[in-house]
Amino acid sequence: MQPVDNIIIGAGPGGYELAAMLANVGESTVLVERSAPGGTCLNRGCIPTKCLCASAEAVLNARKADQFGIDLAINGINYPVARQRMLDVIANLQQGVRAVVRNATYAEGSARIISHNTVAVGEEQFIASKRIVIATGSEPARLPIHGAELAVTSDDVLAADHLPASAIIIGGGVIGMEFASIFNALCVETTVVEYCKEILPPFDPDMAKRLRSALSRRGINIVVGAAVESIAENPDGSRTVTYQGKRGPVEITAQTVVMAVGRRPVVPEGTAEAGVKISKRGFIEVDERMQTSVPGIYAIGDCNGLLMLAHAATAQARVIAEENPQLFDASRVPSVVFTTPEIAMVGQTPAALDAAGIAYNVVRKTFASNGKACAMGAADGAAKLLVDQTTGAILSATVLGTHAADIIAEANLLLTDRVPLADVPRRYIHAHPTISEILI
Repeated sequence: MQPVDNIIIGAGPGGYELAAMLANVGESTVLVERSAPGGTCLNRGCIPTKCLCASAEAVLNARKADQFGIDLAINGINYPVARQRMLDVIANLQQGVRAVVRNATYAEGSARIISHNTVAVGEEQFIASKRIVIATGSEPARLPIHGAELAVTSDDVLAADHLPASAIIIGGGVIGMEFASIFNALCVETTVVEYCKEILPPFDPDMAKRLRSALSRRGINIVVGAAVESIAENPDGSRTVTYQGKRGPVEITAQTVVMAVGRRPVVPEGTAEAGVKISKRGFIEVDERMQTSVPGIYAIGDCNGLLMLAHAATAQARVIAEENPQLFDASRVPSVVFTTPEIAMVGQTPAALDAAGIAYNVVRKTFASNGKACAMGAADGAAKLLVDQTTGAILSATVLGTHAADIIAEANLLLTDRVPLADVPRRYIHAHPTISEILI
């Protein structure tokens, strides 16, 4: 048995960042990872999909090159080249993760929790004098429907060396809409089937509807308010999805069906046996300090279900490293969907503010009035700000359009610092012309 200060299980954004923070201040730390460093985000999530989003955006920009006076012919989509670029980016960033945790001990293998302070990795056991931190992330979920096994997941799509000719995506959440945007740009006939009344349920429904309209104009078929009932395989290998529509059952067929209905937590072996309380949905329950029901055992990231975003996991890691629960506030964590156009949000939705009885005004800004957006040929977009009626401070912001992911960072700063919207142009001078002027 090896005594150490900390044992961290999972080398995703939360785990490896925490390992680096603790090891860099002299605490002996073991970081356990059963797969590749970087977790889902780097290997099967954020980074690979963003690589493909970049390829998709390049194709879309090339298709409208003539608007900018460029005579350009597109000879086709070379997906193997795009995919190899994705793999190269992943490999390079994996090396970066290893460099970040160079002061920690990196243990490869599956972790098994033995007790409140002991973890086994293969034949080796580690004893933690300070804490065990579970940062094991999540994996794709599947609907409990007939033929669910006939669908592929986001992991399968990213592992494939080719694209299908056509695809049905079950789920209009972040993962589903990003893949729909990618597929459509790369010449895959795409249909999205979403159970809720609107795509991206956590987002402002007004802005989500605007995104749906934009993607529909690109040729993506999006069906909302539809409950998928089954998937069947046809003699030619294609798949038929049956869903319950407004007028009864509907059947649609495509070469591939992608199940994008969320993710479920990954929990290490021995967690429940060690006394850690797990919710009915399978998430590890934690308090505001990220500590579980067992003193000395903590959980961060997707596995605790507080907010399944990579940067949320990193923020939770800081709570542990700095022993400050105020460092994680879910209302200040931005969410981004890297479709084309992008959509991003931070703060509370109109429904949440209404439920809390908070009076607010709606302020709308259009990209059509933004000089830089017009110059870029990206005037189809908007920002929607919900502003406190009493203080004038921004309560939430949703941005739809080019560089929305970058603009939301400034909106988050204004929200966090409770800056009255009317004071923004007086307190901050924005460069002109820039997309960020959309907020003033």
